[in-house]
Amino acid sequence: MKLYNYFRSSASFRVRIALAIKGLPYEYLPVHLAKGEHRQAAYGDIAADGLVPLLELDDGTRLSQSMAIIEYLDDIHPEPALVPRDALARARVRALAQSIACEIHPINNLRVLKYLSGTLKLDEDTRNTWYRHWVRSGLEAFERQLAQQPASHFCYGDTPTLADCCLVPQIFNGQRFNTPLDGLPRTMAAFDACMALPAFQQAQPSACPDFEA
Repeated sequence: MKLYNYFRSSASFRVRIALAIKGLPYEYLPVHLAKGEHRQAAYGDIAADGLVPLLELDDGTRLSQSMAIIEYLDDIHPEPALVPRDALARARVRALAQSIACEIHPINNLRVLKYLSGTLKLDEDTRNTWYRHWVRSGLEAFERQLAQQPASHFCYGDTPTLADCCLVPQIFNGQRFNTPLDGLPRTMAAFDACMALPAFQQAQPSACPDFEA
């Protein structure tokens, strides 16, 4: 398999985590978002939406959107499972994952931040205040969801799930923008539990071949 991705992309990071947890080998193909490589014709011929990540299977089939990619991998390589087989547990995990992937991430990704600073001419401090506000409020909502569940080592249960694949990249990005992460005990405990595992360490941005400090 080939994974077109960017080391700092949260969505790409999610897929790298899933691949590492499942022990699946792949070829790492960097697409530098900050340099606009995703908008070049060569990548447009590969990715219809011009986004990362994009997973190309051994037969040439291409899959986009991190959540769809991870669930595909879970269907094809079911162990260790990232989405529970029990219907209620599956819904709980998907809800947690989507709280990050659908609520927090979309209004704080690179293209939104570039629009705020480039088109709307917001200064860096104002743009970063926007970022920190929405990430913090989203994580507070995430914490409230965790608090309504039984105690768990990770986001849901005692093994990493799709929710953890989404949480860890969001925390990484939050830290990069100095988002306050205090007062989120369940959230940060899940993050710490994840980062103690080799799969999460191997998938983090600093371990990527295209990493830039």
